[in-house]
Amino acid sequence: MIAKQISDEGPLTYAIILETGDEVSESLLQFAKEMQLAASQLTAIGAFSSVVLGYFDWNRKDYKKIPLNEQLEVLSLIGDIALDEKSQPKVHAHVVLGRSDATVLGGHLLEAHVRPTLEVIVTESPKHLRRKYDEQSKLALIR
Repeated sequence: MIAKQISDEGPLTYAIILETGDEVSESLLQFAKEMQLAASQLTAIGAFSSVVLGYFDWNRKDYKKIPLNEQLEVLSLIGDIALDEKSQPKVHAHVVLGRSDATVLGGHLLEAHVRPTLEVIVTESPKHLRRKYDEQSKLALIR
């Protein structure tokens, strides 16, 4: 992972470049902790060699895991970083992926391995966001 601050004025903005083999969620969480990010937006494009998507099953109050073990283009990855109830950063991201036949898949990003690159832009907000456990959904939602 290579990271560099790319703005000197206004909201802090970072470019993060992930390389082949890097695990996306783990890398972004590590970066958020190192930079003490409390409220940020992120976008990315690139490609994955494998991914586990999630689809939230309302009845089970848990994510259905959808593993994909193929080369996929990251057409759009968007998400946020907010503090959980223990004041630790949590990354929440969704992704739209393209297959070689131009069909698309998407969902909650649970796990992904980069191949060959993922170009991530993170923009920090001056205000903090906090997640709080929601009894109805059983998820930590921004409040």
